[in-house]
Amino acid sequence: MIDLTVIILTKNEEKNLKKCVESFGGIVKRFVIVDSFSTDNTGTLCHQLNTELAECGASLDLFQHKWTSYADQLNWGLQNTDITTEWSMRMDADEELTEALAAEIENKLPKVETPVNGIILRRRVYFMGRWIKHGGRYPELLLRIFRTGKASCEMKMMDEHMILSDGKTVEFEHDLIDNNQKDLDWWIAKHNWYSNREVLDHQLTLENTIDEGLEHGGVSSGQARMKRVIKNSGYYRLPRFFRAHLYFIYRYYIRFGFLDGPEGKIFHFLQAYWYRFLVDAKIYECEKHGTKMNPQGDLKS
Repeated sequence: MIDLTVIILTKNEEKNLKKCVESFGGIVKRFVIVDSFSTDNTGTLCHQLNTELAECGASLDLFQHKWTSYADQLNWGLQNTDITTEWSMRMDADEELTEALAAEIENKLPKVETPVNGIILRRRVYFMGRWIKHGGRYPELLLRIFRTGKASCEMKMMDEHMILSDGKTVEFEHDLIDNNQKDLDWWIAKHNWYSNREVLDHQLTLENTIDEGLEHGGVSSGQARMKRVIKNSGYYRLPRFFRAHLYFIYRYYIRFGFLDGPEGKIFHFLQAYWYRFLVDAKIYECEKHGTKMNPQGDLKS
């Protein structure tokens, strides 16, 4: 068993949490669930999973904390849940490990020596049950495993990444999977919620009120840094509304998103065109009325 604690944020995740925890195959000492007062059976499921994990000497601890933002929630969990293992790991409830990645973590992580303090993982996204391999979506390279106390989540409203306080990173070979089991109605509601966070994040970036993170030399994955630069210094400099059209063409045609079949067509259109257009529409609305997007609470669905 690895000296590793996995921290997972939840809000109504009874459909996803069990497969997330079970994908580790009993290789980690502890799971920490930071829940923002779920109204489904997430709490009951956590108690059941803790009982099951206890049989192999592991544990799952449930904490409740009011949601203000993803970064606040995650950093609160890292700082207030008595994590004593050598390593910590950030996971989303709708993610899971492939068997190959679980084995790789079990075999390689105990052998990682300083100054390496962070592990970059490869993530693949599934949508409507299909692996989205094209459109520039695979692989996503994310800093997810880090020595306890050596990383925190950058304080952004959207696309927040783990940032190392010191040390270097290495990349593991096998994949982490994002495979949400909820339906399209939920996905659309979530991205409408995301769009408000995206607008607020953009407004704060323009005001330069965020003084730490990737923009200020924080250590994370090189891919994450490059995407941030392209987004802030490239995409947002293009004409409003038209940039969503260009982005969809780039994703679907130039980066071969059409090869992902009907599910890919839906995903790339909604995520690269509809969502980006919605963000632009809300930016326009705020500017027209001279208002600022309000901070977002947790997702109400």
